[in-house]
Amino acid sequence: MLRRWFFTGLVVLVPIVITVYVVIGLFNFADSILGRYINRYISLYFGYKIPGLGIIFSILIVILAGIISSFLRWKVFKRLELLILKFPLVGKIYAPTKEIVKFLFSPSKPSFKRVVLVEFPKEGVYSLAFVTGKFSKINEKTGKKMISIFIPSSPSPLTGFTYFISEDKLIYLDISVEEAVKIIVSGGMLSSSENFSQK
Repeated sequence: MLRRWFFTGLVVLVPIVITVYVVIGLFNFADSILGRYINRYISLYFGYKIPGLGIIFSILIVILAGIISSFLRWKVFKRLELLILKFPLVGKIYAPTKEIVKFLFSPSKPSFKRVVLVEFPKEGVYSLAFVTGKFSKINEKTGKKMISIFIPSSPSPLTGFTYFISEDKLIYLDISVEEAVKIIVSGGMLSSSENFSQK
């Protein structure tokens, strides 16, 4: 009984402790980027420091960059981006980083519509996939109702494969995209609270 209580306590407390530790670490890291320079002058003239001031200024800078890029229609940033991409090592870091950030934060990013099962990579083996859209021109050429799907890699759902497949080959699941992402990231260890069911 004592052993069970101990492991139950671990399950309850460890995620909370790790989450708090990570949040505090991220706060201190983000605040130190600008905060240490700004607070240096505030401490010099006023005799105290303001925690979180660096984060506030960082947010304002991000907003200002967004305003400038919107009014200039990305011309300045496009030129800067082309300059960055000319450097071999820097370009290889910048390009994938930009795609990840764009995927996570862009309001115009493609949305996953439904979660499905599809036979991949071979018959009898199923993979989770996301329905991304339908294309009438492909339907006309193939004579079938084709659906575009994205099969993510585990543990990173940001990379994967895009396929066009006949809709009758898909098994629709009654789980949300968020639940499917949890399954993919955890390698299947975090299963959905709902049962998989065919449409």
